[in-house]
Amino acid sequence: MNKELEHSFVEQLEKHQNIVHKVCRLYTNNQNAHNDLFQEITIQLWKAYPKFRGEAKFSTWMYRVGLNTAITLYRKSKRTINTYEIDSLQYKIKSEEYDDTEEQQLKSLYKAVHKLNDIEKALVFLYLEDKDYKEISETLGITPVNARVKMNRVKTKLKKILNP
Repeated sequence: MNKELEHSFVEQLEKHQNIVHKVCRLYTNNQNAHNDLFQEITIQLWKAYPKFRGEAKFSTWMYRVGLNTAITLYRKSKRTINTYEIDSLQYKIKSEEYDDTEEQQLKSLYKAVHKLNDIEKALVFLYLEDKDYKEISETLGITPVNARVKMNRVKTKLKKILNP
C-alpha cells in the first residue's frame, strides 16, 4: 500500500478510535481481552480500508467493521471452553490435606462383605440402602423377624472379619 493511504488510515483511526474502544468494552470483560479485540478490529479495518469508498461516513463504516469483527470473534469464543486465570480463582479454593481414612474403611468393608454368602450380601446391601426390615423381608422372601435375626448375625460376622 502506498504511504498516502497508510497516512490517511492512521489519521482516521486516531480520530475515531473511541468507536473501537466502545465496541471492545461491549464485548470484553478485562483489559487483556479488550487489547486483543482492539488489535483484531484494527487489523480488520486496515485490511478493509482500501475497499472503503466513502459512501458512508468513516465512523459508520468503522462501527460496522468493528461490530462484525467482535461478533465473529464472540461466536467463535462460544465454541471454545471458557478458561480462567488460576490467580483469580486461587482465593476461592479451600486447600485441605486429603484424608483417605474413609476410603480405606470402605475398602475394608467391601472386602469383608465379599466374604459373606449371597443372602448375607443381599441383606447388607438392602440395609445400607436404608430399607426397613419389612422391605428387606419382602425383597428376600423371608419374614421380618428372620431378616432382623439374620442382619444381627451378619453384623457380628462382619465385626469378626474386620476386627479379628
